[in-house]
Amino acid sequence: MPFFFWDWTMILLVPALLLSLYAQWKVSSTFNKYSKIPSAYGRDGAQAARRLLDGAGLSNVSIEVAGGSGLSDHYDPRSKTLRLSKNVGGSSSLAALGVAAHEVGHAVQDSREYVPMKVRGSLVPVANLGSSLGIILFMVGFFLGDAGPFLMNLGIVFFSGAVLFTLVTLPVEFNASSRAMTMLSNQGILSSVELDGARAVLRAAALTYVAAALMAILQLVRLVLLSQRR
Repeated sequence: MPFFFWDWTMILLVPALLLSLYAQWKVSSTFNKYSKIPSAYGRDGAQAARRLLDGAGLSNVSIEVAGGSGLSDHYDPRSKTLRLSKNVGGSSSLAALGVAAHEVGHAVQDSREYVPMKVRGSLVPVANLGSSLGIILFMVGFFLGDAGPFLMNLGIVFFSGAVLFTLVTLPVEFNASSRAMTMLSNQGILSSVELDGARAVLRAAALTYVAAALMAILQLVRLVLLSQRR
């Protein structure tokens, strides 16, 4: 029987791998491009985020700017905190404002009890368990005797939870970006011309989530095919 990692089913993962590489390049190149273009009004990411949050009635959400330079921006629904990297919170570039507004979009989702976001939050433990334990169970079952099929099927069930998480993530991220563009426009943070730059950054970032979902789906298909050959 072919070794688990190196049989023909690996070909199924190639499209997702290529898309992932392209998405990483697209995010990096697009962010670098628009990080060099300052907004006309001169607000940095933290200032813009504060204005957008207050405009949405979310004065209770705090903003923290990390000292590092890496992109680690996120909204924490537990502490109601928007955490921005130095590259975003301290920059007035079109890229920084787009990313900051996107995270504000998540805060708005939380305040409006956006259903896909609530579902994704509930799936976090399932996804963490499924992405690790699912593969382990499948691999153990693949090489076992009579107990093999049961463990393989159990592994597939666990991994399916991780796949579901990546799928639910898509509408959450797309919706946050849509909210971001609307807020940037309605509150005059960016001009109509500048909006195109912020939109390009958010579209590039969205591609990474599409690539992750595709990789998870194809990996699940691969596990099912391997289980049928056991």
